[in-house]
Amino acid sequence: MIRTRFAPSPTGYLHIGGARTALFSWAYARKHGGQFVLRIEDTDLDRSTQQSVQAILDGMAWLGLDYDEGPYYQMQRLARYHEVAERLLQEGLAYRCYASKEELDLLREQQRAAGLKPRYDGRWRDSKQTPPAGVKPVIRLKNPSDGHVVFEDLIKGKITVANNELDDLVLIRSDGTPTYNFGVVVDDLDMNISHVIRGDDHVNNTPRQINILKALGAPVPQYAHVPMILGADGERLSKRHGAVSVLHYREEGYLPKAFVNYLARLGWSHGDEEIFSVDQLVEWFDLTAINRSPAKFNPEKLRWLNQHYLKNENDLHLAQLVKPFLEKDNCPMRDEDYLLQVIQLLKERVSTVSELADAAVYFFRPLEPSHELKAQFFNQEAKPLLLALIDKLDALEVWNRESIHEAIKNTATAFNVKLPKIAMPLRVAVTGEAQTPSIDAILALLGKNEVLARMKQQINQFQD
Repeated sequence: MIRTRFAPSPTGYLHIGGARTALFSWAYARKHGGQFVLRIEDTDLDRSTQQSVQAILDGMAWLGLDYDEGPYYQMQRLARYHEVAERLLQEGLAYRCYASKEELDLLREQQRAAGLKPRYDGRWRDSKQTPPAGVKPVIRLKNPSDGHVVFEDLIKGKITVANNELDDLVLIRSDGTPTYNFGVVVDDLDMNISHVIRGDDHVNNTPRQINILKALGAPVPQYAHVPMILGADGERLSKRHGAVSVLHYREEGYLPKAFVNYLARLGWSHGDEEIFSVDQLVEWFDLTAINRSPAKFNPEKLRWLNQHYLKNENDLHLAQLVKPFLEKDNCPMRDEDYLLQVIQLLKERVSTVSELADAAVYFFRPLEPSHELKAQFFNQEAKPLLLALIDKLDALEVWNRESIHEAIKNTATAFNVKLPKIAMPLRVAVTGEAQTPSIDAILALLGKNEVLARMKQQINQFQD
């Protein structure tokens, strides 16, 4: 059975690169009827936090990346790592190293000064010295000194590394915790991971991990190293490019299916398809279709994709999503049918749920126009127009778009002005904004009493 895993370190939020790795691993397992495992690599005691663990779990839940096993936690498996290390010691495939930090720092300085690549020199590998008193050793692997590590990367192709390029890596630190390379190997072995899909920043770790597996006489999984994600400018992805927590995009009002669609297209493609469902992703996903070049993160394309999904989203679902934003903005809620009408009027004009909420505020409470808008539209010419319009609107027996539009048009005709001369100050007075949907649609939805109350309140601010 194909078994993949996602194994983040809980030292921060679930970022875009990690989320894409999780998505590809999940999709590959689902495509082949396999299993997807979640593992939390929490052995960095100084930086791992429960808050980060929760952010990872929440981020995966939002993206819909369900897992068949886990989450497993490495700190709950310490006894297992020591058991495996002890076996390697007994078989002569590992050894205890008592070199101090100061000794190793000096060794690296000397090697750099001599123009050599800094590496451990194996001083305790076959040493017969008496261990120094009071020093807690590390456990190191006896890495093969000759030959090569050769593996077929499912994305990058054949990779060959000489063993004499690799030193005797630490398996267990002096504090008893496993190193990344050792912990991940024991975990992948115990969890029967068949395919390791991860970022290509791990390519250099793979030969070391293969040598540990060979020392254990264990099967070697297949590896697929995914190229990194860059910013649109070609630089390494950072916060200024939008490389923030996945949950940040939830808070900004992005739809998870749009975000998953976009993540999948970062370095993977199925022909020219840009918009596809999660089910289609699972059906089409193949590691051979992952590009060998780095992907570029483009926030504007993500917005475009989210806008597409938002336009086609069920209005009842959008209402559930937008309510918390409106409540946070102190908007008193009205009945659900009213909110649905607001959403139908606005959703074609926005890209995110938060933008939808921002655009909807004036439907729930009056907004005060800015000084700039008042200076531009609340003038001597506009005041008599709006006073006349108030009378016409007040006299309407039927309140709908058609009757409202007719009242505005007739007022403009009576004063011999073009429609925008009355529509713009009216829009600003009622909504507090200059850019909105059709003003007759807004007035029809707000209701006669509310419209007249807002117009009368603002008319006092017009210049005489």
